[in-house]
Amino acid sequence: MYISPESTINIIKIFTLGTGGFILAFLTAPFLTHFLYKYKLWRKEVRKVAIDGGGTPIFQKFHSKGETNIPRFGGILIWTIPLIFAFVFYLLSGTDIWIFQKLNFLSRSQTWLPLFALVTASLVGLSDDILQVIGKGKYIGGGLSLKYRLLLIAALGIIGAWWFFYKLGWSYIYVPGIGNFEIGIWYLPFFVLVMMATYSGGVIDGLDGLAGGSFAVIFGAFTAIALALGQFDIAAFCAVIVGAILAFLWFNIPPARFYMGETGIMGLTAALTVVAFLTDSVLVLPIIALLLVIESGSVILQLLSKRFAKKKIFLAAPIHLHFEAKGWPHYKVTMRFWIIGVVAAVIGVGIRLLG
Repeated sequence: MYISPESTINIIKIFTLGTGGFILAFLTAPFLTHFLYKYKLWRKEVRKVAIDGGGTPIFQKFHSKGETNIPRFGGILIWTIPLIFAFVFYLLSGTDIWIFQKLNFLSRSQTWLPLFALVTASLVGLSDDILQVIGKGKYIGGGLSLKYRLLLIAALGIIGAWWFFYKLGWSYIYVPGIGNFEIGIWYLPFFVLVMMATYSGGVIDGLDGLAGGSFAVIFGAFTAIALALGQFDIAAFCAVIVGAILAFLWFNIPPARFYMGETGIMGLTAALTVVAFLTDSVLVLPIIALLLVIESGSVILQLLSKRFAKKKIFLAAPIHLHFEAKGWPHYKVTMRFWIIGVVAAVIGVGIRLLG
């Protein structure tokens, strides 16, 4: 298979930026953790009330210590690195040095929207983390209530849907192996629904390394998809995120130095949604992000079962807590989930590239 010199340069660009993202995040992390520990930026109270208003005995049994002596805000590392890289290389691209021109990945057609979603949602998540640390807000123990977080994510989804539909003229979804399927005005609520559903998968952030490894695999899959489609700036954007996540994961695997927090989860899920639509991959998003589907689905099933059948399906939800309650060590849950995530991502990428 012939690969043009221009494509070769773009591939080098993607791997260079991904590696650079890892290195910068890895070097920055110790300063961030020093700051977080110095000011004790962790929750002061363990979460004692579940979404349905019931107790959280299993959660308290396994996570009471970590919730109150390990900082949040680790997600700052994940979204600031792509932001820094985007603007630094954008400014440097104005010089006569060709390598800086090639490394610029901030483009109106590909990366403005996912970068906007990443930063905006991350700032909302940052405010929630701050409220949790100081013990303020509508949520038990501090923070925004689930209702307000969903409303904010929905608002961001409405902005994105409006831009895609009215500014970009998108009114279809791509069906792998078949082609575009026109849905007209239904594109608007569909976009918002996907944004909210993806965010609901953020409940995966519950074990050391689980969320970090899962999102690294997911964004790695979209790096491959964007590269195959010739969307090199999106691929570079995803690669930088992967690099930053891997550096975060270095400090987040047991014993975790910090947690991702809402500032990481909200930003990653919002950016993931936009990237999925920009790469015409929204129908394979549930496959590539299967772990998010399983995690959020377990919560929904648990709530429905408790509401209508008056009994629980799982010992605890999300499902990673169920396996902890069954006696699995947390590292076994995490690593087995990683394996499932990798297999699902490979299948999803393969299906997307059909035709």
